[in-house]
Parts: sequence; C-alpha cells; structure tokens
Amino acid sequence: MTTIFAIVFLILGFIVGSFLNVVIIRLNTQKSFGGRSKCMHCRTQLSWYELFPVFSFLFLRGKCKTCKTKISWQYPFVELVTGIIFACLFLKFQDLFYAGNSLVFAGTIAYYASMFSILIVIAVYDIRHKIIPDMLSLIFGILALAGLFFFSSFGFHIHFPSILEFLSGIIICLPFVLLWLVSRGKWMGLGDGKLAVGLGWLLGLSRALSGIVLAFWTGAIIGLILLAFSKKHGMKSEIPFAPFLVLGAILAFLFELHLFPIGF
Repeated sequence: MTTIFAIVFLILGFIVGSFLNVVIIRLNTQKSFGGRSKCMHCRTQLSWYELFPVFSFLFLRGKCKTCKTKISWQYPFVELVTGIIFACLFLKFQDLFYAGNSLVFAGTIAYYASMFSILIVIAVYDIRHKIIPDMLSLIFGILALAGLFFFSSFGFHIHFPSILEFLSGIIICLPFVLLWLVSRGKWMGLGDGKLAVGLGWLLGLSRALSGIVLAFWTGAIIGLILLAFSKKHGMKSEIPFAPFLVLGAILAFLFELHLFPIGF
C-alpha cells in the first residue's frame, strides 16, 4: 500500500514539476503562467499527448514533433526531481497518514511540497540566469518564518518558536553576508544570503548547517570537475551556488542530517 501511495505522489510531483517549468521559463517575462504551452523554437502549440510530464519527452525522443528541435533536458529533469521529492515527502510523513490524521497530513505535505517547489524554481532559475529573484526569496522567507509557528520535524504542530529557532535564519545568513562583504561580491552573491535566511527558518539550525556544509562540499567537487573537464569554465567562471544550497537543504531535511547537533 505504501508503494502505491508513493507512486501517486510521484505522479503528482511530475504534474507540479511541469507547472514549475512554466514558472521558470516565464518568470520575469511579459508572459502569463496560464495558457497552453508552445514549442520554444517553432512556436507550435503542443498537443495534449505532448504535455505528459517525463513520458512525453521519452515518447518524442527529446525532440519537438513539428520542427524536430531538441527539447531542453530541463523539462524532464525538473519534473522527475519534483516527483521524487513529493514521493519522499509522503514516505517521511506517512505515519501521520496511517495514524488517521488526514488534515494534519495534508497540511504538512502541502506546506513542505510548496516550499521545496519554490526552491526548485530558485535553483533552476539561478542555473539559467545566474541570479536568484528577490521576490522568490522573500516569499520563501515569509513562508518559512510563518512555518516556525505551525510546523516541526514531526509535521503540523502549533507552537511558539524558541529564541534559537527565531535566530536560526539570521545565524545561517551571516557567513554568506560576510563572504559577500569581504569579497565585494566576487566570491558569493548577496542573493545566496537572502535565500539562506529562509533555509535557516525552514530547516532549523542543525539541519541548515548540515545542508550548507553539503552545499559547499558538492559545490567544490562540481567546480573542480568543471575546471578539469569543461572548456567553457575557467578560474574566473561564475558558478551559481543556489542549486547546491537547495540540494543540501533537501538532503538535510529528508534524511534528518545533523552533522552539528545544535539546539533542535
């Protein structure tokens, strides 16, 4: 039974991921988030069978049916990642579901699914444009701050946050701000610091620190690989850091990583 429900959430994540792709592509443009999708190259409106997340990409062999232009791997990647995260969220909070706390389970899943969906948009947008939209960081930060009063590691839980929980966002943000100030923006963008505030509130101090350590580790490894094997990247190349922050946050949350067991 658990497997069936996990697959349901996987498919739901595929569908949400398809919408996230629309948001990523159309954000900060004059286009609305509604309306039927079109091929980015020939502008042909896509048929219904071209709109199935992940599966349409495989069925079409990664090419537009009309003009045969290659479809960006971003589309199935975002859909697949979103689906996996949704399925993992179900597995993480399945005890609430089986305990019969339907409303608590639904509220918990909806909140964290929304938060990680925003993070996915931020990560991919940063890869595409090398900038984190302030509006997304603001929305994420506000929701994370509100979540301090309504959610914990165990799901929906109305409570008054501790001082450490309130300060976690600021504490996590400080190293990024210091790096930005010392390097005058050369080592680290201020957008990463703005995002870190919300991550601190969402994850709590211990998990947020763990996620950031993972982000720096993976960022360093990927950076070295790109320097060694990619002709497009050199010592002065700008590598977006938000994707590593998001990856670290997701892993720290889903697997309850506490490399630094501080506070909570």
